[in-house]
Amino acid sequence: MNARTRALLAATLVLGVAAAPGALPATATAAQAPSVAQAPSIAQAPSVAPASDDSLEAAIAGLPSKDATAALVRIGGREGTWRGSSGVHDLESMRPADPDARFRAGSVTKVFTAAVALQLAGEGRLDLDRPARSYLPELIPARYGTVTVRQLLNHTHGIPAADFPGSTVEEWYANRFEVHDPRAVVRSATAKQPEFVPGTRQHYLNIGYTIAGLLIERVTGDSYEHQVQARVLGPLGLRGTYLPGADPRIKGPHNHGYQSMRLADGTTGLRDVTVWGVTDGWAAGDLISTTADLERFTRALFQGRVVRGPLLEEMFTLPEVPDFKTGADAAYSVGLSMKKLGGREVWGKTGGRWGYNAAIASTRGGGRTLVYSVNSTDAKGQDMNSVALALMVAAYGPPTA
Repeated sequence: MNARTRALLAATLVLGVAAAPGALPATATAAQAPSVAQAPSIAQAPSVAPASDDSLEAAIAGLPSKDATAALVRIGGREGTWRGSSGVHDLESMRPADPDARFRAGSVTKVFTAAVALQLAGEGRLDLDRPARSYLPELIPARYGTVTVRQLLNHTHGIPAADFPGSTVEEWYANRFEVHDPRAVVRSATAKQPEFVPGTRQHYLNIGYTIAGLLIERVTGDSYEHQVQARVLGPLGLRGTYLPGADPRIKGPHNHGYQSMRLADGTTGLRDVTVWGVTDGWAAGDLISTTADLERFTRALFQGRVVRGPLLEEMFTLPEVPDFKTGADAAYSVGLSMKKLGGREVWGKTGGRWGYNAAIASTRGGGRTLVYSVNSTDAKGQDMNSVALALMVAAYGPPTA
């Protein structure tokens, strides 16, 4: 991948990989991880690749590396299929990575949360144009009284991020088992002044989806987790996918995740971060899944079998407002994000939890889908992981205006 392509992708494809706490400061990740031994050769199923076999294989070759220890990939759709895995299960045994392993999907969770919210809207139980405060008056203060449910879901609400303890990866690691109550998270955020007038800017943050999870619970009288299970996971047969709650472990087969950080002896190296609580993300980022399950979900979503009728268009409609930080056009819809790659609109969602990057993506008509899990050694860094970048280019082509 040439330098221009990498720079363009870094600017356009970081589709929500940072879940609270925020992305690492550059000073916390300046040192590179030490090199590690090469993994066994890439495991690949027979296929007819919609993109070049060589480019897909090259994207995940040479793992483990300083950037990633494993990668699992599935490409599907009418244009053909490709399956690949590379890297290792863990750096101690150096066994080949399990292609069917579970992994942390991070902010891909938001697509599931949005789907449940839209289903409830279709049933008349949740009104996208109604102020969220009217559902949660005891939690959302008057200063945010005009924020609508839709604005929560498309990141135009103006509510700032909540505060979490720590400011470096080492401090966050030390607090990795702390359990965060979503209501306390919302109170932390809404105690601050708005970032902007609701509906006038877009700022991608977790807080809108934390509130959305609480809205789902309020209008159903049920837990967020059970609603996702009953409405999405169960009907689609996603048996490898679950919401972990306060359990910091990944149940079942999984490849280990590693993060580059300062170690106890003062050096910088890789630490196993597989066991790490995700209650800071909750309805915005705690999903655990497999590439097979996410591929099935993506196909069903884009075919209109998860969210039905006109409400599905909410997921493919970008608000006509500028980005809060850059001033560029808004890139996020309800649940998804859109980028133009290889001359086509590609819709999807990325996610990042320590040790794990994940993504789902598809062209609007479902002609080509991509799902990946990359065990990144800086999964929440400021730049998109190099392996993930290469996979996006191999699957869809470089970014286009």
